[in-house]
Amino acid sequence: MAKKYVAKLMTETKVKTGKVRICYVHLFEKYDKSDKYQARFLIDKEDRDTIGCIKKAIEAAKNDGKTRLWGGKLPGSYKGPLNDGDAMEEPDSNYEGCYYLTAKTSRKPQVVDLERDDIYDAEEVYPGCYVRATLVFFPYNNEGKGVGCLLNNVQKLEDGERIGGSAASAAEDFDDDDELEDDDLLG
Repeated sequence: MAKKYVAKLMTETKVKTGKVRICYVHLFEKYDKSDKYQARFLIDKEDRDTIGCIKKAIEAAKNDGKTRLWGGKLPGSYKGPLNDGDAMEEPDSNYEGCYYLTAKTSRKPQVVDLERDDIYDAEEVYPGCYVRATLVFFPYNNEGKGVGCLLNNVQKLEDGERIGGSAASAAEDFDDDDELEDDDLLG
């Protein structure tokens, strides 16, 4: 019987997810465009525990934002972190039946295996594998207003089908079935 990883609300705004898929993985080096470590998490819509915990944490962050940043009300330009994969402008089969969110941090997140030993090989945590993560939701009031998602730590749970196709090995790319004779090269 497979182990079930249940989501948990660790504080009002901190969530430990259940089993989710990871993509756009920048856990070992900062992403050039944002100068942050980041990842996107795909959360199955059937995972009511994870979705419920995330929604509660977002609501707590929104209430904090109303009190501290937004003058007692939700701004008209409010942007939330949780998105519906079935409502994407450009549909992607990897997102079907999922919610998704992107989490970022300036601090390198700790990435561990099932035994909580550090993972140092970036190839070990790839787009499409299954993980759980600790995330903190917070209100912001710069470059727009909304609730953001801070990435804390990631635990790899199991391998999954690679998102974005699988990379061929050099041996496969350069097999000898397409060798040309010298005369063919010069025509």
